Amino acid sequence: MAEAGRSSPDAAFEPLFPRAHKRALGVAVGSTAALVVFAVTAFHVVLQVQGLPIELLGQYFYGYEVSWRGAGVGFCWGFATGFVAGWLLGFVHNFTVGMWLLVVRARRDLHQTRNFLDHI
Repeated sequence: MAEAGRSSPDAAFEPLFPRAHKRALGVAVGSTAALVVFAVTAFHVVLQVQGLPIELLGQYFYGYEVSWRGAGVGFCWGFATGFVAGWLLGFVHNFTVGMWLLVVRARRDLHQTRNFLDHI
């Protein structure tokens, strides 16, 4: 981190490559997945349509069934799996951007010190 009075050569890169907040991304994706599973289940329970075979979610989500109880169970499982997926997405983003910046900084430093022995 650069101190308040000094600026580092990397200070220009910091606003260009912000880090993803893993927990916030997990909550956002988890909430969306939970609402989608709940809404699709509620749609099938209320209208009693035979569109998508959503009862197969019971193979992945323990306790899930096409009912109001299953909608609640699906909401919980949808949030849990969505949170994990969102958190991992944020982690991979941060890791990838961090590694890319490490490579860019290493190349820059090697380029600056290429003729080091000529100055001795």
